This record gives sequence, structure tokens and C-alpha cells, in this order.
Amino acid sequence: MKYFVAGCGLSGAVIARGLAEVGNQVTIWDRRNHIGGNMYDYREEHGILVQKYGPHTFHTNDVNLFNFMSKYEDWETYTLKCGAYWDNTFTPTPFNFKTIDQFFSNTKAERLKNKLRTTYSSTTVSVVDALDSTDSEIKSYAEYLFKMDYGPYTAKQWGMDPSNIDSSILKRVPLRLSYDEGYFDDIIQVMPKHSFTTFFTNLLDHPNIVVKLGVEAMNHLSFNNDHIFVDGLSDCTVVYTGALDQLFSYVYGKLPYRSLIFEWRYSKKSPIQPYPVVAYPQEKGFTRITDYSLLPLQNNKGSVYAIEYPVSSSADIESEPYYPVITDSSMNKYKKYLNLAEKIDNLKYCGRLGDFKYYNMDQALSRALAVLNSIR
Repeated sequence: MKYFVAGCGLSGAVIARGLAEVGNQVTIWDRRNHIGGNMYDYREEHGILVQKYGPHTFHTNDVNLFNFMSKYEDWETYTLKCGAYWDNTFTPTPFNFKTIDQFFSNTKAERLKNKLRTTYSSTTVSVVDALDSTDSEIKSYAEYLFKMDYGPYTAKQWGMDPSNIDSSILKRVPLRLSYDEGYFDDIIQVMPKHSFTTFFTNLLDHPNIVVKLGVEAMNHLSFNNDHIFVDGLSDCTVVYTGALDQLFSYVYGKLPYRSLIFEWRYSKKSPIQPYPVVAYPQEKGFTRITDYSLLPLQNNKGSVYAIEYPVSSSADIESEPYYPVITDSSMNKYKKYLNLAEKIDNLKYCGRLGDFKYYNMDQALSRALAVLNSIR
């Protein structure tokens, strides 16, 4: 049987490789002109390695997932440190005890840190839980952070009042109850020794895989009852990693996604900020800046950095759907599309778009491997 994979990002490429290794002929389509999906990186004119679609690092607690990635690229330990900026001050994110020291008097800071230590048994707490605290000072601290960062950042990022966003989004960046820094807590945190594009090049290097770039999968797919056809071919399986609403011609309306516009700049100064990725919740329009001279640390003169402006996604190529907007309404609509997809006997779907989930890289990889095992 022939396999066709729509999308050359992590999910599609991993499944294609697994199918190819057991003797199947696999064709991958991607409407972009490069492999790697949103993980694609390249060296720009100043020689700095940048990521075209925003910052990515690989982090996981699953050694098996790391071992899979290690088959196709060498990896180096990299602990991502991020920050936020307001009131002319850079502070680490997730917010920690340094944040408290920076914005409160010594007496209040010590009292608040002691209360946080004794109130919570874990090393982190979500801002949602802190907002619900019965202790007035803890609650006030959470309200301050929500006012200065979580609230305005979320409103810009998602284009709506934070009260309408699924609470899981707010819980992605907790409060640290210590002076520890680092954006993630996973036991494995790495960056590729060469590049993410090198990883994809090696992953796709198999005689049974044909990659066709600049190809819109929708131009080759058609439906008849509960079967999907590829250019009229019926004896095939399609692995689809795009958005399900597009696959089914928006029959129930469009699913909401947020997209990004990147404004690229170069500075002779390096670095331009103390952390590779800094959120600017109080600034108008943009949400964060990534300084790629620090991601990873590169021995180049100057910095190439990207300013991110979140926008609503549309179906055109210039406005890529990055983040599914998870609300009760959007999930109800997605379930309708999911019901259609489940009825197609030769269709598999996955990925951040196909599953309508806000995946980290390791989560997307785990899901892709599960889909692969369900096919083979």
C-alpha cells in the first residue's frame, strides 16, 4: 500500500520514516518550500542560526523519546532561561523569588516568600491556584502578576479576554517557590548540535521517502463516502497533519487559531536582552522578543532578533495557524470535525493542528509514534 503524508513537520516526518523503514513507499507533501515545519532553522546573512517560526528547544522526561531524536542528530544540553519586562525591569520567567525581591519591599518580600513556602508543598504553583488562595497576601501577589504580565500578555497573544481562555494556557507558566531559574523542569533539555534542519534532513534520508515541497495537499485529496482518494487512487493511506477544518472544507465553519508575524532585526550589540526569550506584556502590539545569538549561545558579532506580533489566523499561506484557541465553543466545533475524520477508513491525523492541541515537541513526537504504531 502507498502512503501519503500531508505535512513535513515533526509529526509527518516521524511517521514517514517509520513507515519507510518497514518497506512502504511514502510521499510527503508540504506547501512550504522547506522541510521541518515550524522547527525549521537556517543561518541568515550574518551567519547566525535562527528559527524562522519562533523559538524551539527539545525537552522531555521520557528517555525513550530522547533516544529516538538521538538517532538522527547529536544533542547538547541547553537550559532555556526566559524573562519578562515591565517597569524598566527584567525578571525571570517562570516568576520566582527574585521577582518578589525586585518588586516588593524587603519586609514584604520576606513575609510573602515564607508564606508561599509554608502554604504549598510543591516547588511550583500555578497563577490560577494562587489567585484562588485564601491568604490575602498570596492572592494579592498573584493579582499583581496577573495585572502586570499574565493578563495583558494573554489578551495580546490570544486576542480575547483571559477569562475566556482555557485555564490550561495560564497554567503553562507557573510560579516558582524558590530562586531556581529555567523555563522547563524536564530532566532532558537539549538543542541540536548542528541544527533542527539537520535532524530533519537525516530523518527523511531514506530511499522509500519522496519529499515534495511547495505542494498543497488539498489539491490532491478527494472524498467518496467514508474513503479518501489521492489523485483518484483508492489503495492508499493518508496521514494528515494539517487542520481538520480545512480538510473538510470548513463545513462546520473555521476553527480558531492564532498566528504570528515576525519582525526581524539585526543589532551590532549582543545580546540585546539578558534572556534569549523575553515577554513584553506592557508593550503595545508585540508579545515577546527572541534573541537568537543566545539560542543557543553563538560566537557571532551582533544579534539577530525577532519581535513577535500575534494575529488571528486565516486559511491563507501568509497567516499560518500556530496555536489552537481552546474554548468550549472551539472544542465543540472540533469534535464535529473529529467525528468526520474518524469515519474515513484510510485516514490518520495528528499534530498540533490535526489534534487541535497545544503540544510541546515531545508531546507531538509521542503522539506521532503512537499513530505510527497504529498503522504498522
